[in-house]
Amino acid sequence: MSNEQEIILPKVSVIVPIYNGEADLPDLISCLKAQTYPTDRVEYLLVDNGSSDRTSAILKSVDPPQPPPPAGGALEGSDRTSSIRQTTADTHNHPDKGGLNDIAIRHISENKIQSSYAARNTGIRAATGDIIAFTDVDCRPQSHWLENLIQPFADSSVGIVAGEVEGLTGKTLLEKYADSCNVLSQKYTLAHPFCPYGQTANLAIRQEIFKQVGLFRPYLTTGGDADICWRIQRETDWKISFAQTAIVKHRHRSTIGEFQSQWRRYGRSNRYLHELYGVDLMKELAMREYLYLLSRWLLKELPVISVKAIIGKATLVDLLNTPIYLINSQARSAGQRDAKLSEQAKTIEWL
Repeated sequence: MSNEQEIILPKVSVIVPIYNGEADLPDLISCLKAQTYPTDRVEYLLVDNGSSDRTSAILKSVDPPQPPPPAGGALEGSDRTSSIRQTTADTHNHPDKGGLNDIAIRHISENKIQSSYAARNTGIRAATGDIIAFTDVDCRPQSHWLENLIQPFADSSVGIVAGEVEGLTGKTLLEKYADSCNVLSQKYTLAHPFCPYGQTANLAIRQEIFKQVGLFRPYLTTGGDADICWRIQRETDWKISFAQTAIVKHRHRSTIGEFQSQWRRYGRSNRYLHELYGVDLMKELAMREYLYLLSRWLLKELPVISVKAIIGKATLVDLLNTPIYLINSQARSAGQRDAKLSEQAKTIEWL
């Protein structure tokens, strides 16, 4: 980018809520270091949401080996600011690091409410950027992510930008299934029949909008990304835009327990949004429908796909597609059926 471009680019605050993220933090930080957006125009706010693992220790020691800072140079608690420094020589030897000199990382904490939305609110309050961008600790923003995510804001009518979410390459059956279905893609949320929205795994919102509609509902445990986008579109004239080349890669669930938990959460989100906005609930499959789909798979699909698999024209994912679909449908139905939106979860916080 030219110096002229850097001058007119907005200041961006990237907010990442973190709960027990020690396994993902090193890769996330590497991705942040590799961003092509000018380093003097972006800050990264990593919000520890009451982690019980080594998350806090990692955030406090995020700097690579450097001469020690002056005594008292770093602030403690929610105002602690760190920066990752990288020399020109080091960049030359490791071009995959993105050629950066500095990225500013601010380590702050949200210990009162265990909710990613409460953590994001804490980040928003501390942010200094004109644009607030969101991603998650188990995401891997690609190097041009932030640069491409910010571009649609050149249109002064755009208030929300959603980037694309793709799956990281997985090895397990469930990861491959999710990847084949593009489970995480924003194309589904942006085509929601009630109103489009973007997932907070890859979303950016103008900071001034939070003064108009409020922050996230801090006690909501799922569905808050739809809620904030819908409030903005229903209560203001701001438009939503899709930045398809602003790519974040997300880790798919690899075990049956994680997979079912993900789909139960989708079901709870359906219920909460139904109670908040009256949107239609997902139709639950009746027992006879489960039995019909399972019988059709056993008697019709399985023999055909097995033959294709033998000659290399089908995969194990193709073979087990219907049973996996029934598992996720059952989990989503259970989440939707059992969820109840509390009065507290309806609370909206304000700047």
